[in-house]
Amino acid sequence: MKINKELLKGSTQIMLLSLLSRGDMYGYQMIQELKLISGNVFELKEGTIYPLLHALEGDGAVASYWKDTSEGRRRKYYRLTDAGRMMLKDRRSEWTDYVAAVNKVIGGEEI
Repeated sequence: MKINKELLKGSTQIMLLSLLSRGDMYGYQMIQELKLISGNVFELKEGTIYPLLHALEGDGAVASYWKDTSEGRRRKYYRLTDAGRMMLKDRRSEWTDYVAAVNKVIGGEEI
């Protein structure tokens, strides 16, 4: 199923923060995890995920570091900061309220 870009735009940040709450990840790993967890619904491109990660880093919600792999390559990993955990908590609350209100309007069930 292809998701409307406007719907995706409002939810990508919370999904990235949620993934990082599970542990440190590098960008491509996040893309693959989103695809796997969502049953192939969220197939994000690098051009979508990296600007969001950089913005979250600029906001202090995530921090990055480089790590060498066993193949000799370096990968940039991202981790959630304390500010990012607070942001995720706030975004989850907003998301719950938003989904409940939209479901009331369109006739769906509340979560």
